[in-house]
Amino acid sequence: MGTYRRKSKKEATDEEVLNAARLANCDEYVQGLPNGYDTVIGENGSELSGGERQRISIARAFLKDAPIILLDEATASLDVENETKVQGALSRLIKNKTVMVIAHRMRTVEAADHIVVLADGKVAEDGTPAELFAQEGGMFHRMTQLQAVSANWSI
Repeated sequence: MGTYRRKSKKEATDEEVLNAARLANCDEYVQGLPNGYDTVIGENGSELSGGERQRISIARAFLKDAPIILLDEATASLDVENETKVQGALSRLIKNKTVMVIAHRMRTVEAADHIVVLADGKVAEDGTPAELFAQEGGMFHRMTQLQAVSANWSI
């Protein structure tokens, strides 16, 4: 468990590390590794899936307990199962924090207090999700509609 401590909180106890892993939805897959929490996972977690690496990062963030969280496309390359687990962990992580989210998936920002839509390096729109969705010719409205249509697409 030393790797967790080195990258986030050097003085963390084993109990704190285990709690952070549970909060980040890591515990189940870590228990299934050959040596559990003592398994060597390769440089930068190369032996883990993308979703598992994301959840390790979230566990480290729980240990660090920073007041500001920056999420850059946190669920962009995940399958549906891992996205759900990462989003659950993130929901716990961001409570009582200031959070900035960079995302293209509208589902990721639908619960935001305030959204800023950028286009060509400039602010194109800003407001609450409801305000932006109500702007029927706006970028946020159009992206939300397109993603809703693509979510229901099938062969």
